[in-house]
This record gives sequence, structure tokens and C-alpha cells, in this order.
Amino acid sequence: MNLVLWNYWRSSASWRVRIALALKGLAYEYRAVDLVRDEQADPAYREKHPQALVPTLEVDGVPLVQSLAILEWLEETFPTPALLPGDTFARAKVRAFALAIACEIHPLSNLAVRRHLAQVLHLDEGDQTRWHHRWLEAGLGACERMIRGEPGPFCFGGEPSLADCVLVPQLYNARRYGFPLDSFPRLGRAEAAMLALPAVRRTVPEAQPDASRI
Repeated sequence: MNLVLWNYWRSSASWRVRIALALKGLAYEYRAVDLVRDEQADPAYREKHPQALVPTLEVDGVPLVQSLAILEWLEETFPTPALLPGDTFARAKVRAFALAIACEIHPLSNLAVRRHLAQVLHLDEGDQTRWHHRWLEAGLGACERMIRGEPGPFCFGGEPSLADCVLVPQLYNARRYGFPLDSFPRLGRAEAAMLALPAVRRTVPEAQPDASRI
């Protein structure tokens, strides 16, 4: 099976997929899509991803889009090591946490929103920062409560899950916006456990080939 990942080094959604691929030990070809240069709008790329977003995972030439859908496909196709627990209620908790970040937090600070705040609404840097911090505070606060009583060191126990794949990039983004994370010790514990894994460390943005463009 030939896997090609079209992604951007600092894209949260891309990083989620890189983490899952690494945890499952899957080899893939890395293809960079420079979001700053709007390469995602190229017609050839739109043929792969109609929304002109990243990531796209091509599987033997067939494109899969939307990071959470890709993560679920990887889990179904390569079930070992598992990123979802066996119990149905436990799986629902993991998915709920992942969706809380992917659907409620991340979209409010993605590149398109940041450009709109600056170029259309003409918010100054201070107002933009307050925007990001307001939604990070609410969203990460909820995520902290969701796993506060769960065993660690990862979000939901002793092994990484889809929740951890989504958490790590979001905390990275929070730091980019200067958002303090001291109030979220349980999230920090899960992040530290993930970043202690050699496979995960290889996926960090600064280690990607297109990071050298900056």
C-alpha cells in the first residue's frame, strides 16, 4: 500500500495525521503544501481536496481528506497498535475529546480565520490575541475537565489514543499565541507523555522538511 501525505509542517490537522502514522509505524511519502503561499488553492491540489485544505492522505492514488476521518480510516485499516479502546463508552469519550478540539477550538484560530481577523475585520494584534485567548481558555478548560479523572499518563490511560494525537498540536498552537497553559496540568501531563515517545518527536513541525522554508 502506497501512502502519500500532502500536508504543511505547522498545520495542526496535518500533525495529527503524522502522529497517528508514526505511532502505527507506517511509512509514507511526505508532500509539502505551503499554506502561506496558498499552494492549497492550486487546481491540481483541489482535485484531491475539494475544500483546499490540508491534510490529504492518498492511498494508492485515492485521496482521503479531513484529519479525523483519516485517523478513523487508519485505525480501521491498521488496528495495531490501537488508538481507540475496546469498550464502546471509552471509545465515545476519546472521540468526544478529539472532536472538542478539532471542531470547537482549532477552527476558531486556523489560518483562514486569522487572515479574516487581520485583513477583513482589521483587528490589531492585541484584539487578535484576545480573540484567540478567549476561545482557547474556554475550549482547553473543557478538555482539562474531560480528562481530569482519567488515569494517565496519556489522555485516557497508559497508551496513546486519538485524543492525544489531536491534543499535542493544539497545545503547540496555544503557545504560538502566547496563551499560558499553567491552568491545564492534566493536559500538560498527556502532552509530555506523548513528546517523550521517539516516534512522536519525529513528527514535530520543526523536524519536517518544509520547515526549512521559513
